[in-house]
Amino acid sequence: MKTEITPEERLIVAADYNPSECGGVKGVEAKVMELAKTLKNTGVFIKVNSILRFVGYGLITRLHDLGLNVFADLKLIDIPNTMKTDAEFLLEVNPDILTVMSCAGIDGMHAVQNIIGESCEILGVTILTSLNEEECQNIFTCSTKAGVLRFARMTQLAGLGGLILSPKEVDILKDRFELTLSLNTPGIRPEWSLVKEDDQSRILTPSKAIEKGARRIILGRPITGAYNPKDAVLKTIEEIKQGLALRGN
Repeated sequence: MKTEITPEERLIVAADYNPSECGGVKGVEAKVMELAKTLKNTGVFIKVNSILRFVGYGLITRLHDLGLNVFADLKLIDIPNTMKTDAEFLLEVNPDILTVMSCAGIDGMHAVQNIIGESCEILGVTILTSLNEEECQNIFTCSTKAGVLRFARMTQLAGLGGLILSPKEVDILKDRFELTLSLNTPGIRPEWSLVKEDDQSRILTPSKAIEKGARRIILGRPITGAYNPKDAVLKTIEEIKQGLALRGN
C-alpha cells in the first residue's frame, strides 16, 4: 500500500447506475464509460460494482486503458476456496482496489489477500452504511460500533490493507495503536449536494471525514448526478484538501 497519496487519489467516484433509469444494461455500460472519459486525467479512482457482474471483468481493463485507477467493489463473500478462485480470476485484470466482506471470515479474506494482495489493495467491508442501529442489532446482535471493531480486528488478522466503514465509525479505530488498517469511507455527502431519497444512514462531509482520519472517501450520486461531474469532482477535491489542512497533513 502506498504510504503517501495525493488529494485526488483520496477520492473514489462510485459509478453506480440503475438499468431501469439508463435504458437497460447497455445504457449503464455507456454511462460508466462516459463518466470514465470525463474523469480521465483527474487522478481519482472509479468504483464499479453491479455492472462488472454483467459485462465481465474486461471492463476493468477498459477503464485502465483510459488511465483511471479502478476500484472493483465486488464485496466477495463465500467459502475460502471459492474466494481464492475469485481472486485468481481477478488477478488477470488486476484492479487497484478490491472489496471483500469482513464477515466472510479470516480464512476467506486471507485467501484473497494471498493471491492478489501484492498488486491490489484489499479492503474489508465492515457494516454497510445503509444499516441503522436497529438493523445492525438484528443482523449482527451488536451495535454498529461494536460490529465495526469486531470486523476490523478480523480484517487485520487476515492481513488485509484496510477497511470500508462509515465515516462516523472512523473515530472508533483511528487511535487504536494495534490496528494498522487504512480507513476508507462511503456515506459521504458534500455540503453543496442534496440527494433525494438518500439511503445512507451514517454520513459526513468530505472535509470532516478526511479531518477525522479517513484515507479515502467514496462518493457517488452527488458526482454522477451532477450537471458537470468533472466540476463536482474538482469541488470535492477542494473539500478533501480542506480536511487535510484541518488535520495537519
